[in-house]
Amino acid sequence: MHPIVKQITDLFAAEGSQTYGEDITQTEHAVQCAELAVRAGESDELVTAALLHDIGHLLAATDLAYGNYKHDAVGAEFLADYFSPAVTEPIRLHAQAKRYLCSVEEGYLDDLSAASLDSFHHQGGLMTPEECDAFLAETYSESAIKLRRWDDEGKIQELSLQPFTHYLPQLQACTQRMEQGA
Repeated sequence: MHPIVKQITDLFAAEGSQTYGEDITQTEHAVQCAELAVRAGESDELVTAALLHDIGHLLAATDLAYGNYKHDAVGAEFLADYFSPAVTEPIRLHAQAKRYLCSVEEGYLDDLSAASLDSFHHQGGLMTPEECDAFLAETYSESAIKLRRWDDEGKIQELSLQPFTHYLPQLQACTQRMEQGA
């Protein structure tokens, strides 16, 4: 097992039982989002991004109720030396994807959970048209939007009963490709 995969597995084992304003644990949410990516037929990289998108909450929690408002950047930075941008950029952009969707999709803002609404306000609120254009110009904006939608859907306890370790083959594959420069 790659050392970063072991470190991530250990982190989720130690801290994954935390919640952040939703009715599920961090690990349950991670697994559910990864399962949604698998069911959508996505790449190992996007499955890994879905699994690890909230790792920043586990690395540097700051708000006991809702977690770390900068968890997207914290998580992407932590993973950047071990995973390609196809993993880290959707993670870095998923909070901005929420802001984008709230700005352009009727009813999206109204459907946010209390925790998601709280973080939305702390992460900048609605985007201006210029910010929307800049977000869409990001190489991984489409992946970030997919990830954001799984983030919304991955809050139902019955969605996936897979253990965190079920997704280790995808994590391993991504770290191996990164080491090979692929």
